[in-house]
Amino acid sequence: MHRLLSILTIAALLAGVAACERKADPPPPGTPESARAIYDFNERVAAYAELRQKADDGVPRLKTTNEPADIVAAQESLAQRIAAARADAKRGDIFTPVIATQFRRILRPEVKDEGTKELIREDNPGSVPFEVNAPYPEREPLSTVPPNVLARLPELPADVEYRFVGRHLILFDARANLVIDYIPNAIA
Repeated sequence: MHRLLSILTIAALLAGVAACERKADPPPPGTPESARAIYDFNERVAAYAELRQKADDGVPRLKTTNEPADIVAAQESLAQRIAAARADAKRGDIFTPVIATQFRRILRPEVKDEGTKELIREDNPGSVPFEVNAPYPEREPLSTVPPNVLARLPELPADVEYRFVGRHLILFDARANLVIDYIPNAIA
C-alpha cells in the first residue's frame, strides 16, 4: 500500500510538472490587442529563459561559496554564453513596439501616483549607460520596482526582473547580470 501511494504521489507530481511546462494556447481571433501583446511578451520571455537554461546546461554548478570572485566569475561565464547565443540581440527583440506600447499603457496610471514616483526615484541610478545583451554597469545601483507596478506587469521567470534606469524599463537577468531588453522612456 505504501509503495502504491508513493507511485501515485510521483505520478501526480509529474503530471503537475508537465502541466506547468505546457505553453499557453495562443489567444483566439478577436482577442484584444492588449491581451495578444501580453501573450507575445510571455512567449518571448519564455524563449529567453529556455535559451538561458541551455546556456547553463552542462556547466558545473557553482558550489556554495562566500568568495565574491567565484560568484562573479560564474556570473560572467553565464553572461558570455548567453551573449554568444544571442549575438544579434537588439532593443525590441522582447519589448517589440506593440508590447512596449502596451507596457507604457500599464505603467501610465501607476506612475501618476506621487508615492510610486518617489519609490521609483529612490534608488534609481538615473542616466547610466547600458546596452542590450551586455552586463549591467558595475557599481551602479539596481532600482527596485514598487509592488503596485509589479502587480500590474506580467510575471517573469526566476531571476528575470524588471528594473528602472532613469525613465527606461529594463528586463534584467539577475543570474547573469545581463540587460536582456528595455523600453526607452517607459515612464514620464
